[in-house]
Amino acid sequence: MRLKKMSHSIVWLLAVLFLMVGATGAQAAPVEKKAVVLAVFGTSHESGLPGILNIRAQVEKELPGIPVRLAFTSNIIRRIWQERRKDPAYAGQHQEVPAEIINVKGPLATISDLQDEGYAYIIVQPTHISSGEEFADLAAYVQALNSIKTVKKRNMPFKKILLGRPALGTHGIEYEYRRDIEQVAALLAPDVEMAKKAGRSLVYFAHGNEHYSTGVYLEFEQVMRRRYPGVTIHVTMVEGFPDNARLFDELAVDKTKKVLLKPFMTVAGDHAKNDMAGSEPDSLKSQLEKRGFDVAVSLVGLGESDGFAAIFARHAKDAMTDEGI
Repeated sequence: MRLKKMSHSIVWLLAVLFLMVGATGAQAAPVEKKAVVLAVFGTSHESGLPGILNIRAQVEKELPGIPVRLAFTSNIIRRIWQERRKDPAYAGQHQEVPAEIINVKGPLATISDLQDEGYAYIIVQPTHISSGEEFADLAAYVQALNSIKTVKKRNMPFKKILLGRPALGTHGIEYEYRRDIEQVAALLAPDVEMAKKAGRSLVYFAHGNEHYSTGVYLEFEQVMRRRYPGVTIHVTMVEGFPDNARLFDELAVDKTKKVLLKPFMTVAGDHAKNDMAGSEPDSLKSQLEKRGFDVAVSLVGLGESDGFAAIFARHAKDAMTDEGI
């Protein structure tokens, strides 16, 4: 009987030790680090930075504990900041500019830094408005990096690089881009109210591109008109269609002579200040005034709105959820 009790005790003790070892092993499992690369076109205008910094703040708020690094996709804008970095007086004269902006890198260099720091999952979240040329280039970077295969699995540079959606969505069956358009439109009620109170047509000025379809902007315009029937709403852009020629034709049909121009861009930078609202004869504002329009301007980037900035945080979360992380 004593031997039987001892054997039971030994079995019980071994079972407890096994569970303890299992629990210790589970606790000791390495944590796979995650980070977000916020891929922004960028701006050389200090006054345009609040839109970018607010997007980063909203992503950090929605993804606590996950570091968020900024990267500028525009080679030209990065070179401007590189030149400023060489000027020892610049930082002192512009203390409102964070060091992360002065030392900003491109997406590839930023991903490389994170890989060197041991991050297993990197979520590249674009802050582009639409799925155009720049987004396609970014997607190509991510696809190429994910194609790396090492001889030994443990030598892989990372587990995976994920790619989030731009504001107006992209192709695919997981997330209908029309819903993304609707979500953006729902956030723009303050713009519509501003135009309505002033008795003006609302004209959004986007960047666009010449190499990919910009039809999503026409869909966005349609969604806005249906959601806000009390105000005439138009979309035009720097490159692609709908363009300024179409805008002038539509304004003539509307018989309106008062418009409110607002950038449909994450930042109110060079394009907003010069192409849209500049004093040069070829700016949209100048062309409208030449045609007899009373033009008001709102130089506020979409990224300065907390609601709009949070879109990119949700899209990054979606990419992580899809990957099971």
